[in-house]
Amino acid sequence: MIAIDWGTSNFRAFRLDAAGQIVERRLFPSGVLRVEDGRFAETLLAQVGDWLKDGESRILLCGMVGSRQGWAEAKYLSCPVGIEDLAESVIELPFDGAEVLLIPGVIGEDSYGVPEVMRGEETEAMGMLDSCSGAGLVCLPGTHSKWIHLKDRKIVSFITCMTGEVFAVLRKCTILARIMTSDVEVNVEPFLRGVARSKDSGGLLHHLFSVRTLALMDQLKEEDSASYLSGLLIGHEVRAAMPSGTHVHLVGAAQLCALYGQAIEVCGGSFTPEDQDAAARGLAAIARRLSWT
Repeated sequence: MIAIDWGTSNFRAFRLDAAGQIVERRLFPSGVLRVEDGRFAETLLAQVGDWLKDGESRILLCGMVGSRQGWAEAKYLSCPVGIEDLAESVIELPFDGAEVLLIPGVIGEDSYGVPEVMRGEETEAMGMLDSCSGAGLVCLPGTHSKWIHLKDRKIVSFITCMTGEVFAVLRKCTILARIMTSDVEVNVEPFLRGVARSKDSGGLLHHLFSVRTLALMDQLKEEDSASYLSGLLIGHEVRAAMPSGTHVHLVGAAQLCALYGQAIEVCGGSFTPEDQDAAARGLAAIARRLSWT
């Protein structure tokens, strides 16, 4: 079968064998926002058409492809949600030459009753169940980071933090951008300095201005200002989402997870870096419930 995590920015495809193991993988920058005029079927065929010619006839999709901006809008399932719930709620998409099914997203509420939604991360969470014995706190860092609470092999609640997107906007579109002229990789020392600053009183909006003032007073090198900003934002995110002393399972790109791991430890938690292929494992697990593997 073919398993696809089709997000806002990227298209990740996995060819799985009968046991659900990855045989081949592909990554394209053809996310939902880059598909023009609703040409999702054509885009799908362009990316995995050779696998279909080679005999594959089943495709399972998750991610933003199931949003209003995607191929078709799949309803949200309300927490708590498990693998069986997702498998029972897939919808079929029109496509010549293969059976194509789409996994729904998940909706929940934060502690104040404000809606939370996700598409794609619920499938990654299902791929995490064995690693965390079906319970625990999972963090998926990224443009819109997710913190997912699992219990009894189900998603019971989650929150979203727009950390990655806010970092990009602050770095490019505010007065802080004037001192962030370097594209060097994150420097650990100023990053951890930012994480430590996030513990102080005053709040994030106040702390952000220190990126400028520290540089103006020559207390922070301009080339380190982006690293300090990253530490500030991730530090505030971690402190808001993770109770001190909590163990966190991190799923995502290795470099970003390494930064989150350092922030988690500074903030009094511990972490385990998990397999980046959680989406593929989750898609395979749902496919088993569909008797596809």
